[in-house]
Amino acid sequence: MAKRNGDGNGTAANGAPKPLPKKAAAKNGVARTLGPVSDLERHLPTEWWRTLFNSLYLETDGDVVENDRNTEQEIDLLVRSAGLEPNDRILDLCCGQGRHALELARRGFKNVMGIDRSRYLVRLARKRARQRGLPVSFHEGDARKFRVPESSVHCVCILGNSFGYFDREEDDIAVLGAVKRALASGGTLVMDLTDGEWMRSHFEARSWEWIDQNHFVCRERALAGDGERLVSREVVVHAERGVIADQFYAERLYSRERLQTLVESVGFTNLRFHAFLSPDSPRNQDLGMMAHRMFLTCEAPRKVERQRHEVIFPEVTVLLGDPRLPDPVKRNGQFNTEDLDTVARLKSALAEIPGYRFRFLDNHASLLADLRAQRPDFVLNLCDEGYNNDAFMELHVPAVLELVDAPYSGAAPSCLGLCYNKSLVRAIAASLDVPVPLETYFSSDDQAATIPSVFPALIKPNFGDSSIGITQEAVVYSWEQAINYLSGLREQMPGRPILIQEFLTGAEYSIGIIGNPGMALRALPPLEVDYSQLDRDLPQLLAYESKWIPDSPYWSQIKYREAQIDEDTRRRLVDHSNILFERLGCRDYARFDFRADAEGEIKLLEVNPNPGWCWDGKLNMMATYAGLRYSDMLKLILEAAQERIAAQRPQVVAAATPERLAVGQR
Repeated sequence: MAKRNGDGNGTAANGAPKPLPKKAAAKNGVARTLGPVSDLERHLPTEWWRTLFNSLYLETDGDVVENDRNTEQEIDLLVRSAGLEPNDRILDLCCGQGRHALELARRGFKNVMGIDRSRYLVRLARKRARQRGLPVSFHEGDARKFRVPESSVHCVCILGNSFGYFDREEDDIAVLGAVKRALASGGTLVMDLTDGEWMRSHFEARSWEWIDQNHFVCRERALAGDGERLVSREVVVHAERGVIADQFYAERLYSRERLQTLVESVGFTNLRFHAFLSPDSPRNQDLGMMAHRMFLTCEAPRKVERQRHEVIFPEVTVLLGDPRLPDPVKRNGQFNTEDLDTVARLKSALAEIPGYRFRFLDNHASLLADLRAQRPDFVLNLCDEGYNNDAFMELHVPAVLELVDAPYSGAAPSCLGLCYNKSLVRAIAASLDVPVPLETYFSSDDQAATIPSVFPALIKPNFGDSSIGITQEAVVYSWEQAINYLSGLREQMPGRPILIQEFLTGAEYSIGIIGNPGMALRALPPLEVDYSQLDRDLPQLLAYESKWIPDSPYWSQIKYREAQIDEDTRRRLVDHSNILFERLGCRDYARFDFRADAEGEIKLLEVNPNPGWCWDGKLNMMATYAGLRYSDMLKLILEAAQERIAAQRPQVVAAATPERLAVGQR
C-alpha cells in the first residue's frame, strides 16, 4: 500500500480502516482473513488506493514515512536537483500527511501547497501545519484532475513512491497531463519512484515483521499476470485481538527507459535521473517498494500563452427562457416586469464584455429550427427555466444543443438530471463523507409513510426547482401538521416523491464555484443567509415566498451577507463543494448550499448546477464580495466554458477562421 509503496497517490481515504472483502468480513466483532490465496491479483480492488491510506498506514509504514531523517534527505535532494528558490510556487502532489510540504515550509519556502485524495491524511497535514505555525495549504483532490490555475506552479513534486497506483497506464498519463497544465512554461516536475526493473528481481515474495510491541505484519507479493505490476497483500495482526486488516494493493513497475518514454509522450523534456534513494528505517526490515528508488527531474514544455484579450469563440448565442409561454414557477405563472428587467440587465452587462458579439434566442417554439438554420459557434446556456419553461425539462435544453453539435456553457443533461433528484444527490454526498441531514424518502404511491419522530421536520418534493412546494408551512412540528402538509403537497404535485428531512436551524451558507477540475477552478467568498430581521414566529428558511411573493416578509425581511467564518470552516465547505462539483459532473459554474444543525454541524442542503445567473442572485452576490462586477462574473463563466471546450475539442477551435478570431482581438 502507500506503505511500502509511498505517501499516497491522488489517494483517497475516509479516515477509517479499509472494509475487508465479504469473505474476510468481521464475525462477532473479530476480523478474519481470506486464508491462503493462490492469485493475489484476483483479489485486488480496482481502486484500492481510495481507502487504504489511513491511520493504519501510518502505523505499518511509520518507520519510513514518519521518519524525519528520510524527509530531510529527500528535501535536500529535491531543492538541489530542481534548483528551488524561496518564492517558487511548489505543489506537493500526493502529499499524504504533508511531510515534504511541511519541511519545505520549515526551510522558508513561502508558497507551498499539498494535494491528496486521503481525507484522513489531509486533515492530519492541516493539523500539523497549524501546530507548527507553517503556512502550507492542504486540499483534497485527485491527481488526475486536481484544481489549481493553469500555468500557476513552478515545481510539482510527486515523492515517496506515489506514482503508478492506477489500474490503467492511461491514468498515469492523465496525472502527467494534469501536472503539465499546472506547471508554468519550463516548470519542473520532480518524481521519486521504485526502480521497476530492479524490483522485478528483488522483491520478497513473503515476509513478516513486528511493527511495535503489539502488532506484526505479514506480506505476500507476486507479479501481475501481464508482469506490469507488483501486487501485494498485507495482513496486519494484533498479538491479542487477532487480525486487524487483510488488504491488497499494487504498483506499476516502471524502468528508466519506459518512464522516459512516458514523460516525453506527454511533452516533458530534459529528463534527468539523479541519485538512487534508499530509506533509513529503525526496523530495517522488508522496505519493499521504498527500498531502491529512482529520483528524476524533467521540464514542462514551453507554452505559447494566449493573449489575455484573445477570445476563443467571439460569436455567442445566448439561450433564455421564453417570455411568451406560461411559467408555473414564476409569480402568477408568467414572466413579470421584474423578469423582463432581469433580462435587460443581463444584456447590458454582456454588452460591457469586450471581444464578444451576442445574439439572443428565447422562442422555444422555433428553437430547434433556429439552431439548425444557423448552428452557433458557442452557446451561453442561461435557460434555467427549462425547455418550454418546464423545470422538468431543463436538461432538454443542452440535449437539443448536443443534437445540433453546438458547444455550450454549463452542465450536461446527465448532471442536470442527476442533481434534480435530491435524494440521489444526498446519497452521493454521504458516500463522499459530506455531512447530510437525516431524511425519509416518501414514494408518491406510499400511503403509509414513516413520519419522523424528530421535530421540527422539513417536507419538500424530491424533484423541484426554485423552492416550488416549499412554503413556510413546509416546516412541521407534529405528526398532524406533517400529514396535513403531505396531503396538500400530493395534490399540488401529484406523482412526485416527497422528502421528510430534519429541519436544520443553524447558520445557512452558499459556496459558488466557477471553473472546471483540472483547469482554473475558483471558489467565490461564501455567502450567509441573514434571518435576523425575519419575524421570529416564522420558520427561518428560503421558502417559495422569498423568491416569488414581493409582499411576503420572506421577500423583504431576509437579507444576505458575506459569511464571517473561520478558515477551517471555509476550507471544509469549499472542499466539499469541489468534490461534489467533480463527482456530480458540474461544469463551468455551480452553487452549493449548506446549513448547520442545532449542534453546529454543517450539512449539505442542495447542489445547483447552472444556478441562477441574475444580477440579484446568490452567485452574483458572492462575486461582489470578491470585488467583481456583474459583467465580470458573466465573463468568468464565459471564459471557463470556452476554455473547457477548447481543451476537450481542439478541432472546434481550429475550425475558427482568422477573421473570426480577429473579432475577439479588437
